[in-house]
Amino acid sequence: MKCIELDDSRKLPEGAMPDDAVFAFDCNPGVSCFNRCCHNLNLFLYPYDVIRLKHRLGISSDIFLERHVDVVLRDSCYFPEVLLSMAELPDKPCPFLSPSGCSVYEDRPEACRMFPVEQGVIYDAASGRSRKIHFFKPPEFCQGAREQRQWSVDAWIQDQGAAVYNRKTQRWSEVKYLFQSDPWAGEGPNGQRGKMAFMAAYNLDQFRDFVFGSSFLKRYKMASALREKIRKDDVELLKVGLAWIELFIWGKPSPLLRPFKK
Repeated sequence: MKCIELDDSRKLPEGAMPDDAVFAFDCNPGVSCFNRCCHNLNLFLYPYDVIRLKHRLGISSDIFLERHVDVVLRDSCYFPEVLLSMAELPDKPCPFLSPSGCSVYEDRPEACRMFPVEQGVIYDAASGRSRKIHFFKPPEFCQGAREQRQWSVDAWIQDQGAAVYNRKTQRWSEVKYLFQSDPWAGEGPNGQRGKMAFMAAYNLDQFRDFVFGSSFLKRYKMASALREKIRKDDVELLKVGLAWIELFIWGKPSPLLRPFKK
């Protein structure tokens, strides 16, 4: 997801689609380039993507990150990016691509669901508010963009089951946006605080162990109902994890958890 800061959020960046835009697209086995877009990708994974994929595969977040993820740190970015590792084959296919198509289709990442539409968030520096924008960006080889079926962005999101992904990623983007400035006081994101923040976003099984196996619940007040939910519900745990990152790293208060008064 692109994060764009403008002095006037009413302005659209170059290439952004108006809210009432309509585009033509279809993807099916009859399209000549079917599955070509599933090779040699820089496919960013967001925290909710990891939840869905590790559940689909029946593995822990630790194992998922070890097997399927490349963690990279881009210039002028103070929190790591998580990319899906491609298979070690000459054409570098997605590891979940089978001869018949996507083997994790029902739990495919947000970027795959939204393709060829990319989503961004405009942050209005003056008001502190944000809103979503979209870009229609099929690659040059894509024949699906030559099909006749037409969509609005909202209809495409609904058809692809992307709405819940969009909500979760927009919440993540709010946290990620904070990392445009360096919070690490010289130790960098590979220091202890950085590793803990990464854990709370992406390694939820480890974060759960941290919440219930350390002094976490003695230091942070949380509603008892929520405390019971996060024992088994990764989506609820992610909400707590993101709130904790904001509080732990940035001192930003949250209704989900509060430090006990000393």
